[in-house]
Amino acid sequence: MEYQEEDFLLLSGIQHYVFCKRQWALIHIEQQWQENLRTIEGGILHEKTHDSTIKEKRGDLIISRGMGVFSRTLGITGACDVVEFRKSRDGVTLYGKEGTYQPVPVEYKRGKPKQGNADVLQLCAQAMCLEEMLLCTIPEGFLYYGEPKRRMKVTLDEEIREEVKRICQEMHGLYDKRYTPKVRTTKACKACSLSELCLPKLCKNPSALGYMKKNISEIEADQ
Repeated sequence: MEYQEEDFLLLSGIQHYVFCKRQWALIHIEQQWQENLRTIEGGILHEKTHDSTIKEKRGDLIISRGMGVFSRTLGITGACDVVEFRKSRDGVTLYGKEGTYQPVPVEYKRGKPKQGNADVLQLCAQAMCLEEMLLCTIPEGFLYYGEPKRRMKVTLDEEIREEVKRICQEMHGLYDKRYTPKVRTTKACKACSLSELCLPKLCKNPSALGYMKKNISEIEADQ
């Protein structure tokens, strides 16, 4: 199956979806957003990396920032923070450049490496988009974390790729239904930028029908 451009979802939504399906739906279906310290710091970190006017060449290395990518197979679109093109015999040709180059995506993140795999899945999705666009294979990428100020190599194996495919299918399914899942309150809710908009406690309230039945029962018991 191939998606049309009008059906593309944002690649960045993968991280939101893995963190919390409800958060993803509030942002990408209901178009709600709220800034907090973490989102502001993340935005500052990405200001330079997403400046597509900045391109660097260091010997056999070409660095492209804010490169737009998409995948008709996954039905997603977005931008890579940085794509490094390293000269390689097994690489791809680049317009106006001699030789062939191997593309390697580098995703920038604030803070420290996380316990979950949301960052890895987002990086893998970028690589899969690049592979589809450039007709190549990208076996690895890098995650750069702002707090330790170092990059971490990530091997993009088949298990990670299958997880990306599954998540994209689920996102499209929810988006097509315009369905916002209910939330299960966890410790992570305290760090969520949408905690006030989400109001997770309200999701635990009984349904209107259940509320009415409860009140009717209480009235009948008093009579």
